[in-house]
Amino acid sequence: MEHRTPPPPEPSSPPLTAPPRRTLRGRWIGAVAAVVLAGGAVGCALAYDDVFSDTGDIVRVDQEQDQGQGRPPVRAGDPAVAPADPLTLMPTGPRPELRIAATVPEDGTKVMVTNLEGKKSGFTGRVWLWVPPQYKEPRYAHSGFPVMIALPGGPGYPNNYWMDPHLKLESSISKWSREGSSLPFILAMPVLNPQTDRDGLYWDGSDIPGQPKMGTWLTEDVPDLVRATFRTIASRDGWAFMGSSSGGFAGLKAVLQKPDQFKAVIAGGPDIVPDSRLWNGHPREKAENSPPELAQKLLDRQGPEVYLGFQVGTKGSDIRNRPPIEKFIKQYGVGPVKTKFRVDEGGGHDAYSYVPGMYDGGLIQWISQHMRGPVPTA
Repeated sequence: MEHRTPPPPEPSSPPLTAPPRRTLRGRWIGAVAAVVLAGGAVGCALAYDDVFSDTGDIVRVDQEQDQGQGRPPVRAGDPAVAPADPLTLMPTGPRPELRIAATVPEDGTKVMVTNLEGKKSGFTGRVWLWVPPQYKEPRYAHSGFPVMIALPGGPGYPNNYWMDPHLKLESSISKWSREGSSLPFILAMPVLNPQTDRDGLYWDGSDIPGQPKMGTWLTEDVPDLVRATFRTIASRDGWAFMGSSSGGFAGLKAVLQKPDQFKAVIAGGPDIVPDSRLWNGHPREKAENSPPELAQKLLDRQGPEVYLGFQVGTKGSDIRNRPPIEKFIKQYGVGPVKTKFRVDEGGGHDAYSYVPGMYDGGLIQWISQHMRGPVPTA
C-alpha cells in the first residue's frame, strides 16, 4: 500500500480532557510547530495576526448560530422548524463536545475535534470536523449540507493531517464553494488506522477478521457522529469521500462497497486492491473489500451510479500507481460506474499536490454536479 510514502507532518491536537486555555501565538515554522506551556503540548502554532489562541476551547456550532439570530436552539424533531429541503436531516443528537483544534487563516473558520466512541465498530478515536462559512448563514439555517469524509495517507494515526489548515483543504473548499465550483461540504476527518504504522502495518480501512473494525468506523460511526452534530442530507446524494494514498483506497472501496450510502469519491494516488498483510488467511474477506470485485458486482446489478474521481502525479510512487488506475478505469468505468481521471503534471504522491489537483482537474466540480447542496430559505 502506497501509504508508506512520507505524509505531511502530523499536527498535534489539544488533549480533549484538558480545560480551555489561552496560549501565546507562535509563528509557523515548517508545517507544524508544537507550543509547550506549563509542561503540556497544546496544538499547532500557526502564523496568525491575533495575539491569543482559542485552541482547546469548547465550541457549539448550531447553538451559537441560533442564539445569534434570536431563535431557540434547533432540536431534532421540532415541529416548529420547517426545513428548506425535504431531505434535510436536522442534528439527531446527542451533540458531542467539540474543541477548537485549529483556525483557518483565510476565513477564520474553526477546525474542531472530538473523541468518538464508535458504537458500531467498538473503536474509539479522534475525528476532526469543519463546516463551511455558508453553514452559519441565516438563509441556510434550516438546510442540510453535504458531507465529505477526508482520509489521510501515511500512518493515519493518532492524527488526520487534513485537519492542518496549511494543506488548504478547508480554505479551498471555502473558496471554491463561494465561487460556485464546489458544493459547501462539511468535512469529517477521522483517524484512518487504530494505531501508529510500524513496519508497514495498516488496516486498509476495512473490517479485517480479528482486528479493529476500521471499515465500520469510517462508514458507520463517523457518519453517525456527523448526523448527530450537524444539519445533513438524508440521502446518499449528500455523502462523499476524498483521500490520498491509503486514504484514497479506503474512500474508493467504501463508495463501491456501500453505494446506497455514498455517491462519490476523489482518490489521490490510491492503490486499487487491498494488500495489508493482516489479510493473510482471509482471502474471502479480502475479496469482499477489493475495488475490482466490488465494481464488478455493481455492474452486474446495474447500479446505483457512483462517481469515482482519480488523480495521480507524474513523480515518485504515483508513476507506479498510474497504470493500475488506468486499467481499472478501462475495465470497470462503464455503465453505473462513472469515472474521471486527472494527471497532475509535475505533481507527486502527496497531499500538497492533490488539493489543487481536485480543482485543476475538474474533480471537485464534477462530483458537485452530481451531488446535492444546501437549499436556501425562500
